[in-house]
Amino acid sequence: MRFYESETKKLIARHGVGVPKSGVARTPADAERLAGELGAPVVLKAQMLAYGKARSDTVRTAATPADAAKVAAELLALDDGGRKPAGVLVEKRPAATGEWSLAFTYDGTAKKPVMIGAAEPGNVEDIADRDPSKVVRRHFSALVPFSDYLAKEMVVALGAKSPDVPKMTAAVSRLAQLFLRYDLTQLDVFSLGRLEDGSFVAIDARSDMEVEGRPRQKAILAELGIAEDDRRLVREPTPFEIEAAKIDAEDPRGVAGPVVEFDGNIGLVIGAGGGSLTLTDAVRRVGGRPANYAALGGNPSVRKAQRLTKLILSKPGVKQIAVMSNVVSNTRADLVARGVIKGVIEAGLDPAKTIAIFRVPGAWEADAAKILEKYGVEYCDRTVSISEAAKRAVDKIGR
Repeated sequence: MRFYESETKKLIARHGVGVPKSGVARTPADAERLAGELGAPVVLKAQMLAYGKARSDTVRTAATPADAAKVAAELLALDDGGRKPAGVLVEKRPAATGEWSLAFTYDGTAKKPVMIGAAEPGNVEDIADRDPSKVVRRHFSALVPFSDYLAKEMVVALGAKSPDVPKMTAAVSRLAQLFLRYDLTQLDVFSLGRLEDGSFVAIDARSDMEVEGRPRQKAILAELGIAEDDRRLVREPTPFEIEAAKIDAEDPRGVAGPVVEFDGNIGLVIGAGGGSLTLTDAVRRVGGRPANYAALGGNPSVRKAQRLTKLILSKPGVKQIAVMSNVVSNTRADLVARGVIKGVIEAGLDPAKTIAIFRVPGAWEADAAKILEKYGVEYCDRTVSISEAAKRAVDKIGR
């Protein structure tokens, strides 16, 4: 789940790192008042969950309180994934004598948290794409307390001058601890600014929390005023996605979700977790157009697999599906096969013509193969790569 920048900065300030003086405006009049209190010029930032718009659309400056009211009216009218922004953050931007960028996230390959930084402001990912030599990385542990020594290593590697090292080290260390403390999956500080007095301020920031961490973080979510039913999705769910969520919620066996709707022609019933992301990317890489993202795993019941399959096939434009899993797991392939075939038949379709490919390595594979052979479904085991399986499906279904 995603936090608004105003909320991210409350978390940052709570952990002893400076943030600009600010307030959240809900109306143009609020923005005018805040600009007067803070002292114009001010920076105004639309509080949005979708990051797709250009920065110039969502972040503006205002030279006077009257300008702030006009800009706020424009920002409040923006589209945030089917809803309006949750307000406008009005800030008095501090004058920085130096700026760095930082990001805290998880390295899936190393299976550890990692902090990434550069000696310039901006999105670290963009900086790394432009010039990898400017980026510094340091892994740390999610199991033991964070060490200030790692933060100091990072700061020195980023070229901080000796007088700045202690305070910048403290800021980086507190940000890393914040990342761990609140079950964050991403914490970006696009500008960690050094002020004339030697203090450090997080000028621009954003963060995401692991959705499974919500039960553990009830206290801080309540403190931030985030309701339990506020899922913080980057856009409002479609009826298709709402129905998929019901399918998952009504049966505790296994996982069938999240399911995300796309505008494509290839229905995907695919392995959960990272496997779903990998397989969706594999289909796109060979020119396919996924109609949805899905995650099916953890030994789902036959009924859950059947209902998910039937739902995906009900989507306009979808006539065939690809059923794939990326990794060998304990999920019973025979249960997936039974459920998917049952869903296809209940949709009034022929499994042999509807299932373009079935690749689900796991338990009871031999039984799954027998079921699929009975219905004439093309089946492949783990000896066929996911890229090849995706290509076979796309070749059958079309691009």
